[in-house]
Amino acid sequence: MLRHVPGPRISPFSPRAQQSAAPGDKRVVFVLGGPGSGKGTQSSRLVEEFGVVHLSAGDLLRAHMLSGSEEGKMVADMIAAGQIVPSRVTVDLLQRAMSASGARIFLIDGFPRNDENRAAFEKQTGIHPDFVLFFDCPEDVMERRLLGRNEGRTDDNIETIRKRFRVFLEQSLPVIQHYDGQSKVRKICADREPEDVYAEVRQLFRGL
Repeated sequence: MLRHVPGPRISPFSPRAQQSAAPGDKRVVFVLGGPGSGKGTQSSRLVEEFGVVHLSAGDLLRAHMLSGSEEGKMVADMIAAGQIVPSRVTVDLLQRAMSASGARIFLIDGFPRNDENRAAFEKQTGIHPDFVLFFDCPEDVMERRLLGRNEGRTDDNIETIRKRFRVFLEQSLPVIQHYDGQSKVRKICADREPEDVYAEVRQLFRGL
């Protein structure tokens, strides 16, 4: 069941609140869910309506790998070798993007991926999320969505998709459980039409 938290009449996620927030007062919502759960689609809608900034940890890492920097090459080599990118690197990229945007309210998509990511983010930034937006979706639905995509991604085949599901279950669910223990998880049933999902998502932001 979703938890609706009462707050001020003006949502802190509105464009007006973005402009009036005190310097350094950055606020974060983690957006989590399995691959194909609709995180990116729903985040885009929130950006459009509420003026928040959407940051994808995966997109930042991919851009970093293509940047030509020494660290970017190191990250590319690590991923090619099947190694885990240090949490410090991802958190640094997120911090830079947050500072460069000049905004105060952020949706961080697909991060933290594991409990180490979570601990590193909180320690490095000193920021704890307002809440975690968790898109809960059956595996068969996510699989069908991913196979139906045409985004040029070479990793969207059945074997790698199922591996991504397993990684999410093993690594990301403990993060969700951690924040659920703090009453910070807002669970959304994502096995619906995008418009129906968004109608529920936006209420969380309007009610804050």
